[in-house]
Amino acid sequence: MASPDGASGVGGSFEETELSITLTLRMLMHGKEIGSIIGKKGETVKRIREQSSARITISEGSCPERITTITGSTDAVFRAVSMIAFKLEEDLGSGSDGAAPGRAPVTLRLVIPASQCGSLIGKAGTKIREIRESTGAQVQVAGDLLPNSTERAVTVSGVPDTIIQCVRQICAVILESPPKGATIPYHPGLSLGTILLSANQVRG
Repeated sequence: MASPDGASGVGGSFEETELSITLTLRMLMHGKEIGSIIGKKGETVKRIREQSSARITISEGSCPERITTITGSTDAVFRAVSMIAFKLEEDLGSGSDGAAPGRAPVTLRLVIPASQCGSLIGKAGTKIREIRESTGAQVQVAGDLLPNSTERAVTVSGVPDTIIQCVRQICAVILESPPKGATIPYHPGLSLGTILLSANQVRG
């Protein structure tokens, strides 16, 4: 007689051990995506906050790009990312004449301190390749720093299910490798003069 499967309790260890940790995830979004997440009179973002129990803030400003910051337990953050990914898919997919509703690939751009990107890429790209293969999502780490900051954009695309798995794995790496040194966060829409000034001062 074979012993019953699934009794070993293996797997899920990341979720169990990391739930008590507060995670902050920053995402770079365009105006249309921001509109989709905020919803009419802010109803969508309110619902995502309530259902995920994550704190979600969206940077002010009239520039085409804004930063969405999600903070909470890892579980709350993943729930919020999941809801955002499905909402974007729903809104992006609805424009395709309803031929294949909601299978348009969704792209999320995470903003991550450059000092953590090395761990995410891994030796000779092994870690990022492993994440791509195990989740089926596309992952690109930008070679250049975002203007006036020490952060890089990490672009994740695919259907929501693969994106969510991918973000989980990226977060696992980030939690294991805290950023080194001071992080200068990226703020969209700063003037070119400021960017050039700081670019001359940042070395590394």
